[in-house]
Amino acid sequence: MRKQNVPASVKDERLIELRRNQMIKGAVSLFKEKGFHRTTTREIAKASGFSIGTLYEYIRKKEDVLYLVCDRIYDQVRDRLKKDIGTKCGNTESLKYAISSYFKVMDEMQDEVLVMYQEAKSLSKEDLPYVLKKELEMVEMFEEILTSCVENGELSVGLKERKLIAHNIFVQGQMWGFRRWALQRLYTLEEYTDLQIQNVLEGLSKNPQNLKEGNE
Repeated sequence: MRKQNVPASVKDERLIELRRNQMIKGAVSLFKEKGFHRTTTREIAKASGFSIGTLYEYIRKKEDVLYLVCDRIYDQVRDRLKKDIGTKCGNTESLKYAISSYFKVMDEMQDEVLVMYQEAKSLSKEDLPYVLKKELEMVEMFEEILTSCVENGELSVGLKERKLIAHNIFVQGQMWGFRRWALQRLYTLEEYTDLQIQNVLEGLSKNPQNLKEGNE
């Protein structure tokens, strides 16, 4: 599935990148405070530091801003994960490190994650499948780590179970942001991370002879 193209009347790619970065930063703050539907393009322009006329040189409609926000968030998370974790070291230590690195990214980008979690449903029918596909690609990064652990004899976990564990890890990281009103009163990031890693590993160790039959 190809990336959706948001047309701009400006041809300077560096200027497009600069202005859209400003736009995304301003929009995240507004969407968090007011929600996507209650935020106007004029407010986005003001929060971005330029006029409404300038705004429309870089987008066609307000929905384009939401798409750019979601697309940028997933790109940043994916790039950070690729930089911080590797899928070649198939052992439980690499799994722990991957989870810890992911949770740190979610902590640093919790405002963006909250906006994405709340407002992704407002994406157009053309944009939503693309954004959701990017999310699945990040889930697959954890599945690859689990698969490497299985191939190296560190774990005995069937394919379907690996997929579910990968999804669980992904949601646990997001949950630190969208449930922060409760979780961050109870735990530090380190405590939350340690407990979630413990839960993942205990869940695997309680069933060490996971049957692959029917899961392959």
